[in-house]
Amino acid sequence: MAEYRFSTTWRVDAPLAAVWDAIYQVDRWPDWWKGAVRTVELEPGDARGVGALHRYTWKGALPYRLTFDMRVRRVERPHALEGRASGAIEGDGRWSFAAAGARTVVRYDWHIRTHGWMNWLEPLARPLFRWNHDVVMREGAKGLARRLATTVETEGRTFRPLPDADCADA
Repeated sequence: MAEYRFSTTWRVDAPLAAVWDAIYQVDRWPDWWKGAVRTVELEPGDARGVGALHRYTWKGALPYRLTFDMRVRRVERPHALEGRASGAIEGDGRWSFAAAGARTVVRYDWHIRTHGWMNWLEPLARPLFRWNHDVVMREGAKGLARRLATTVETEGRTFRPLPDADCADA
């Protein structure tokens, strides 16, 4: 199995509670996050959401879809959300949230292992898989900017919502 470690930081000009709510409500991701094709709750969790099982289908810039399940392992509202992935990929994802004045700093850490066809292609396609992940996360930043009608900065880029519901990349 090939291993990947990704880390993405978004700086959002919005209150912590609003950013938390947008990320925590995974069933709404396909409404605003290009690349989040589908999210389905397979099992509910407890009152905080711990134990919930969701199935995600993602589509990046490359010509494949990736479907996997994610079990929520930790919820510390509004600071941390963690889950364990299984299926086409295995591993752990962690969202961290911190207030920074009027902004919210969001960090997503994703440590995964791939299976099957991704492992066969890994020696040549590893840079493409990394690039594809980055594309999906940039689309998330753009979508969050639209959803919250605010500015989101990531990887030296700034996304601002436009009146026609698109997003400017400054």
